[in-house]
Amino acid sequence: MAAQIMQPRPRPRGITCPSSSNRRGLLRPPRASAATNGSVRLTVSDAELASRGFAVQRTAEGLDVAALNEVFARVGFPRRQEERLRRALAHSRVVWLSEAGRPVAFARAAGDGVFNAVVWDVVVEPSCQGLGLGRAVMERLVEELRRDGVGNIVLYAEPRVVGFYRLLDFAMDPDGIRGMAYYRKASSPSSSAAAAPSSL
Repeated sequence: MAAQIMQPRPRPRGITCPSSSNRRGLLRPPRASAATNGSVRLTVSDAELASRGFAVQRTAEGLDVAALNEVFARVGFPRRQEERLRRALAHSRVVWLSEAGRPVAFARAAGDGVFNAVVWDVVVEPSCQGLGLGRAVMERLVEELRRDGVGNIVLYAEPRVVGFYRLLDFAMDPDGIRGMAYYRKASSPSSSAAAAPSSL
């Protein structure tokens, strides 16, 4: 089978990542020494991101929810009702990168703020993929959670992106633990009657 070459998707109107001369390829490892105290080592500083035209945001303040929804749609995520998305953001730890005020990379986590967190909605504008921006938002999100003492950080990943998360020290089924999800099945009246016990 021949290898498939992935071409960047055409950039939608209004989305402008920094010019290729300013991108300098993948993000470089930091020049500073390794992180201490169990914190996450960032592969690129906020200043380096800024020099490439990306501003680091650590709250949902100023986040254009409609623009984020557009990024969701371009990467194949379902669009969200904007009011519900705003409520989710209000209850989440958020890290996002903006370029000219528009979101180009985003990640959020929700949890109890002490023991557990679940990472959701990690996206990068397709025209900006391959620059290390997903890694940049994930490193910062994990760093903030770890700094708060959250030790159990989990996420759901499609098979095609598992390798990306492994590079960030996520593991599948650590210690044989299996993730489970509750899915409420829609039932028809006839199937629920058939499943009901004959007597109680």
